[in-house]
Amino acid sequence: MSTMQKQSQSPISLPVVLSKEGNWFVASCPILDIGTQGKTEKEVRQNMQDLIEEYFSDIKHKIIRDLVS
Repeated sequence: MSTMQKQSQSPISLPVVLSKEGNWFVASCPILDIGTQGKTEKEVRQNMQDLIEEYFSDIKHKIIRDLVS
């Protein structure tokens, strides 16, 4: 595995606000300006985790594209 392929993962803490609005659970991460919803608390937590991972994946890909171009 090359050095470029190795990934260092360090956990970071991000504030997530959870609330219930009607029949939906709503979560937002104010620092990243993202939000999601789910029918259960477990679902909204998973949705937020997926959304945060996607957010950082998109940033990583943008940085790589900018470096290559």
